Amino acid sequence: VQLVESGGGLVQAGGSLRLSCATSGRTFGNNAVGWFRRPPGKEREFVATISWRGERSMYSDSVKGRFAISRDLATVYLQMNNLNLEDTAVYYCASALGPYGGSSEERYRYWGQGTLVTVSS
Repeated sequence: VQLVESGGGLVQAGGSLRLSCATSGRTFGNNAVGWFRRPPGKEREFVATISWRGERSMYSDSVKGRFAISRDLATVYLQMNNLNLEDTAVYYCASALGPYGGSSEERYRYWGQGTLVTVSS
């Protein structure tokens, strides 16, 4: 399964972006999908995840209230509002091993190549 992220770019602090994650030729099936990010010089960290039917979602404390994850059959979205400098990172989507993903990378099998989000002051 190939995952392709899009929607990254340069945005001013306080602005918004919407990231998309699509599969290549297939749907996500009965699997949760998560977003992670790697800030410059730091380890990759959990951002958000959504269950296979979309009825459950979970966010890291750093993005809660500002980001929203959603999905349809073949695409998962990450709406990012009120961006700040600390949100600068490469953002990755990942397909989980089952219907509920959680925050651990070990629960995700397939990963995209990432899309860069840069927030400027």
